Amino acid sequence: GHGGGGGCRATPEAIHVVMGNEACDLDSTVSTLVLAYFLAKRIPEKDLVFRDEIDLAGLHKAGLLTLTLVDHHVLPSKDSALEAAVVEVVDHRPLEWERRPPCKVTVELVGSCTTLVTERLLQARVPTLDSQIAALLYGTILLDCVNMAVEAGKATPRDACCISRLESMFSELQPRNRVFDALQRAKFDVSGLTTEQMLRKDLKSLVSKTATVAISAVYMSLQDFLHRPGLEQDLATFCHQKGFGLLIAMAISFGDHKKPFRQLAVYSPQAAFQEAGAYVSPTSQDLLNPFLGFWLFFQVCQALEGSTNPSLGLSRLETPCPAVRAYQQGNIGASRKKLLPIVREFLHQWGRSTQTTGPGMQPEISSCVPPARMDPQGAGRRDPSGAKDAPKAPRLSEEAAEEDTLMPPTPMNSLVDECPLHQGLPGVSPEAIFERVNRIATDRLLDGRSPEKKK
Repeated sequence: GHGGGGGCRATPEAIHVVMGNEACDLDSTVSTLVLAYFLAKRIPEKDLVFRDEIDLAGLHKAGLLTLTLVDHHVLPSKDSALEAAVVEVVDHRPLEWERRPPCKVTVELVGSCTTLVTERLLQARVPTLDSQIAALLYGTILLDCVNMAVEAGKATPRDACCISRLESMFSELQPRNRVFDALQRAKFDVSGLTTEQMLRKDLKSLVSKTATVAISAVYMSLQDFLHRPGLEQDLATFCHQKGFGLLIAMAISFGDHKKPFRQLAVYSPQAAFQEAGAYVSPTSQDLLNPFLGFWLFFQVCQALEGSTNPSLGLSRLETPCPAVRAYQQGNIGASRKKLLPIVREFLHQWGRSTQTTGPGMQPEISSCVPPARMDPQGAGRRDPSGAKDAPKAPRLSEEAAEEDTLMPPTPMNSLVDECPLHQGLPGVSPEAIFERVNRIATDRLLDGRSPEKKK
């Protein structure tokens, strides 16, 4: 949910909501709560609500809602109707579009959105900034800016200034290293979480007319993530249930001397369904919808590999999951915040190029199909020596290969009784044609070679 706090404005019925972003990470949560506390002077417990506990659409329709967006400035598509209620934005990422007065805009490219809230409190010199609030602000900025490490490329002079000011004003604050290490351990502690919970823990989504792409931050090495038991089934279920056409996971981990590493995994639900042997039924909109899913997968990978602003410095990694393409990211300073515009621009171009292919990206999965067959270990098996089985390239089944050897009937006059077409056209359904073409396309797209025929 979203972090949100509210305070009354003008009349008892009017409500001003301070709303954090969908990911609800520490930066979003703390900056939202502290700004709401500053604006309202106090926050009664009943006014501290989550996004799904308040009817924002109903309040807006009644003319009673005003919104401050914190740590984001673009409303999710499901909240787009609330656009007219936005009166203020506080964010630390580049503006995607310009908001006009009377909307107040505070957008600065600092390491932490909490820095912008801290600056406001310091400038106002209000009693709101007590030792408890200072500890919240201090820890959040340190975590977001990776303990002010230069090599992480996150901290700016304004972040550093806020940290120094808080330290000088509140001597009771714990040492930087102690605060950062404690928060970092908590942030990277994913023990007990399912794959679905890990993906949802820090999730952003981009929506276009033709596709919805999920971008999750995963706090472990990509190798460990890809070898989670039942991973492919979990990824397929996660994307299908939430309607994602593509999933990008940015794995963040730390090596020796606390050096950060970033790795990327791009996953296609369509590739997963094909690998599992599931039947993808054509929709009434577009028989070849699943192939758009394959094409989206490869085009997104190409866009990420070819990006120059910024360059991600990607190099391919081996992966035990055939439906996942994995990368080592050379540019560790390119956070997810910098990845989002690359994918957003791609979706914009993709939407324009696929306008004639129909609106649907997600294929309809037939309910009569048996469950997808997945390796119970999820990410390939290992032999005792630790070597992984190489993923098998998809190929046509034996039955399909046999079918290719059958000769077509000898052409005959259709008026002759013995003609094979005398009883009408063969009973070939669209589904059968689709399934056959599906197998051929899978082989060509994923294996990079034409189907082999038995001779």
